[in-house]
Amino acid sequence: MSGAETFVPTPMMLSDSARKRLQALIAEEGKPGLKLRVYVTGGGCSGFQYGFDFAEDVADDDALIEFDDVALVVDELSYQYLVGSTVDYEEGLAGARFLVQNPNATTTCGCGASFMV
Repeated sequence: MSGAETFVPTPMMLSDSARKRLQALIAEEGKPGLKLRVYVTGGGCSGFQYGFDFAEDVADDDALIEFDDVALVVDELSYQYLVGSTVDYEEGLAGARFLVQNPNATTTCGCGASFMV
């Protein structure tokens, strides 16, 4: 007898460093309702690339992922590529940036800004 397995995808996560930076950026803007929009577009050296923007509004088909005092917004198309990912923030010699640690990516470019599934 065979049975179907159920699978519940891990929602997106937000690292402590990304949360702290997001809190600081929201405070600088003076708009407590701002959310970090994370999206995927075609392009980049590996096929897809990550993008980040601020969002005040959430569309009906957006996923809203809340973390106490901050939130991520992901459009329906991008979410399928980002399920299980962690949004992180790093500062280094090359500058400061948000980045995605994506377990769904089979290949990534050297800088981590683009990926392939």
